Amino acid sequence: MKIDGVFSGGGIKGFALIGAYEAIEQRGLTFVRLAGTSAGAIMAALIAAGYTSEELKKVMTEVNEKQLLDETRFDFPFARWLSIYFKLGLYKGKKLEQWLEGLLAQKGIRSFGDLAPGALRVVTSDITNGRMLTLPDDFPAYKINPRTFSVARAVRMSCTLPYFFQPVKILEPHGNALMVDGGVLSNFPLWLFDEEKKRPRPVLGIKLSTQTMALPRQVKTGADLFSALLHTMKDAHDARYISRRHEKNIIFIPVKGTAVTEFNLTDEKKDALIQTGREYAEAFLKRWCY
Repeated sequence: MKIDGVFSGGGIKGFALIGAYEAIEQRGLTFVRLAGTSAGAIMAALIAAGYTSEELKKVMTEVNEKQLLDETRFDFPFARWLSIYFKLGLYKGKKLEQWLEGLLAQKGIRSFGDLAPGALRVVTSDITNGRMLTLPDDFPAYKINPRTFSVARAVRMSCTLPYFFQPVKILEPHGNALMVDGGVLSNFPLWLFDEEKKRPRPVLGIKLSTQTMALPRQVKTGADLFSALLHTMKDAHDARYISRRHEKNIIFIPVKGTAVTEFNLTDEKKDALIQTGREYAEAFLKRWCY
C-alpha cells in the first residue's frame, strides 16, 4: 500500500529511524511523499532517492565521524568558544553535505528537479528573517529555482544544529540569509500534510520520543533556562499540533542514553538503536488501522 511519511529530527538518534523503515517495508508499505527535519530530513531524502532499508542500514552502519565532521583546529575549550563566537559553529557542515551528495548521486539525484514533484520536503529555520521554511516550496521567495537547487544542501540546512554546525548562507535580495536546523522551530512537521483538504493516502509519522507528555522542567540556573528555552522552541509548535486524532498515526520511538551529537557511536550502539526502532515500529504496525 502507498502512504506518505514524516520523520522527526533527533540527531544521531536517527539510527532508530532505519529500524522503523525496515519494519514499514516488511509490512508492504511504500512511501510516495516524504517530509522530515534534521536527521529525519536525511532519512526522507535517501528514501525519496530510492534507498531501501537494507541499503540504508549498510550505508549508515559503515559511516564514521570523519566522514561527517569537518577537520577543526579548535581542540581545546577556549579555541572552541572562539570558533562558535566568530564562525557561529564548531564545524562547517561541508563534509556532511558532500557525504549526502555522494549517496544521492548513486541514485541519480542531485537537485529537486530529479525527484517527482512533491516527493520530498524538508524544514529549515531562517534566523536572519525569523522564518520557518519548507524546502523546496519556499525557495521562490529567495529568487531561487527549486528544481535546480541541491537536495544535499537543503538537507544540510535542515541538519545545521546551532553552535555545532555553522549556519548555511543563501543569497537573498537584501544580502545573506542564515539557515539553521529546522528542529529549532518544528522538529516533527506532520502538519505539512494536514494542510490538504483531502488526503490522497494515509500519512504515517515516525517520531523519536515517548508518547507521554514530558515532566515539567526544573529551571533553577542559567543553563537550565537555556535548555528549557531550546526545548520549548523545538517542541511547542509540534506538541500543540499533535492531538489524539494524530497520535493514532504516529510511531513513537523513545531513545535514551544517546546524545544528539554522539557521532562516534560504537557498532553495538548503532545496532541497538536500529533494533529499538524496528521493535517499536513492528508493535505499532500490528495495530495500525489506516
